[in-house]
Amino acid sequence: MPDTTTTAPVRVVTEPLPQPLYGPKRVLRDFGGTSIANGIIGIVFSATGPVAVILAAGLAGGLSQAQLASWLFGAFFVNGILTITASWLYRQPLAFFWTIPGTVVVGASLEHLPWEQVLGAFFATGALILLLGLTGWVTPIMAALPLPIVMAMVAGVFLHFGTDLVEAPAHDAVIALPMIATFVALSVFAKLGRFVPPVLGALIVGVVVILAAGRFNSAGDAHEWLAHPMLTPPTWSWQAMIELVVPLAITVVVVQNGQGIAVLRAAGHQPPIGAATVACGVFSLVNAAVGCVSTCLTGPTNALLTASGERTRQYTAGIFCGLLAVVFGLFAQTFVAMMLGTPTAFIVTLGGLAMLKALQGAFVTAFGGKFTFGALIAFLVTISDIELLNIGAAFWGLVFGVIASRMLERADYT
Repeated sequence: MPDTTTTAPVRVVTEPLPQPLYGPKRVLRDFGGTSIANGIIGIVFSATGPVAVILAAGLAGGLSQAQLASWLFGAFFVNGILTITASWLYRQPLAFFWTIPGTVVVGASLEHLPWEQVLGAFFATGALILLLGLTGWVTPIMAALPLPIVMAMVAGVFLHFGTDLVEAPAHDAVIALPMIATFVALSVFAKLGRFVPPVLGALIVGVVVILAAGRFNSAGDAHEWLAHPMLTPPTWSWQAMIELVVPLAITVVVVQNGQGIAVLRAAGHQPPIGAATVACGVFSLVNAAVGCVSTCLTGPTNALLTASGERTRQYTAGIFCGLLAVVFGLFAQTFVAMMLGTPTAFIVTLGGLAMLKALQGAFVTAFGGKFTFGALIAFLVTISDIELLNIGAAFWGLVFGVIASRMLERADYT
């Protein structure tokens, strides 16, 4: 009888590097004004609204200024190194930052889990993502979890950013209303919005209003310019593992990486799915050491990097974006001190505006096709904030959503 043991499906799946590797002269020759502009726009986007999401989630969870600065150091400096390296090796823009929905999930968990236990979950998530990348199990796992149900869970997690945005003018109209009006105006007048992205415009107007009204509070460690990464020993907790590891891994592998891959493919690139997953696992472990949430292949930033320019030279936009991220990460301490000196309404409004498109996309994906009942159950359970067995609602939203869909939407699985 033939030996069938040689057909084992588990194997390391990573894509080969394009050959030959480009040297410094070739990379510099491919740089141009478009690459620089797209790289700047990409880092400006990442350093505005998405950072406000980190600050909002971290402050709600009781993190200190030093812990937030360390988080941003990993989010930008560590991931910037990965972005530079991957973009150069694979000759395409591969921007890696952090999972935004995962950040929001962590913020909710921090309200009842100690920071050390959350860090333990960060390490476990990085190990799981690395295992998925090395073994090639990413594809079957993504297929087993219907994307609409996952996105319904994400919509439930994101929802409070939208409601907080609606409430912000009632609490601090002087700050919130000009920012919202600017965002709307730049969104309506698309030509102007190409030069000044709506979120960036809202940020600038918010800063001007704060300074004009004398609302900036310079309290805090503003004298510390450079980042000081905090190496906190993790604590292992089954509650944190069950509550965070699976949702975080799903947001990286399915939600964020899925978006990034789709964006790059639409731009004519062939992103290395296996290598990207492995890189996310390795750098998630590095980031866990400094208190940063898991690394992912970002969708929005890669969309900005591929918005213009010759496709074969767009990798230089990724390299430049990564260089700027490294610099930003080095000065994370200063940036956090400045952001925390602003009124709460500024962070809430900026974070809410940055999340609007993501929230809209989550709802469209969740309820625009199949698995809508399972998606509804996942959404309702997630926004309920219910805790079962001391495990948060995001995890149970996925569980009950999949169960409901399996029972009542069997035809959608065919």
